[in-house]
Amino acid sequence: MNTEEYISSGILELYVYGVLSDAENKEITDYLRQYPEIRTEVEEIEKALIDLSGAIAPENPEHLLQSIKEKLSKRTDVMPLSKKRTHWFVYAGWAASVLLLIGLFFLFDKNRALKETLDDVRNRNIQLEIQITEARNNAEKTQKLLDVLRNRNILKVPLQGQQAAPDAYAAVYWDKEKNITYIDAKGLPAPPEGMVYQIWSLKMQPLTPTSIGLLDAYDTDENKIFKLENTNVSEGFGITLEPEGGSKTPTLERLYTLGVVQS
Repeated sequence: MNTEEYISSGILELYVYGVLSDAENKEITDYLRQYPEIRTEVEEIEKALIDLSGAIAPENPEHLLQSIKEKLSKRTDVMPLSKKRTHWFVYAGWAASVLLLIGLFFLFDKNRALKETLDDVRNRNIQLEIQITEARNNAEKTQKLLDVLRNRNILKVPLQGQQAAPDAYAAVYWDKEKNITYIDAKGLPAPPEGMVYQIWSLKMQPLTPTSIGLLDAYDTDENKIFKLENTNVSEGFGITLEPEGGSKTPTLERLYTLGVVQS
């Protein structure tokens, strides 16, 4: 027999696809034993199908398309057999190949849509976990602040609004033992761009201000409570509005709040 014409007829593809009758399958099985080139061709077709099935959900769909095109184009330059039955095999082989192509891309589109859906769900879960973590951290931080502020050993110093901001107010919670001062700045207006609130520890006689820190995270801190170290023997506290970076001495024209420690 002419094995090249038999191979180019397309019947081997139908054999591999499993759409032939039992008699036709037996005939090809006999040929596989007799003709090594036919057996090699069937092995190549099977390998191509395995490779394509492994690429149903590929990261590179262009590679899948190119692989299918290369497999289908291997016989475009071979003249079909003149027999009517052989013509039918050629057309059927190409039709089966086209159907395989359509099926593979249908599965690929479904898998790609599923992957996108899973990615969306995964991203939403990540965002939800971040929000839960932030809420938990905020709750723990709030509870710690409440425990501090309710401590009977903490000295509270109310700070009243001054001429620069009569409606402003704040409070200082001073832990003398740990040399820590908590500033409740919720009653201060948002500082203008390029400006920052600066906290001063005051000694009254003579008046001696000492900076204990800046509220440079005012815009990002939700509860507006700030923890500052204070090793001074404070007799009062004041808050001024200063340029970014703070000042060596307070700008009295921008004194927003002031309070004296009650003995």
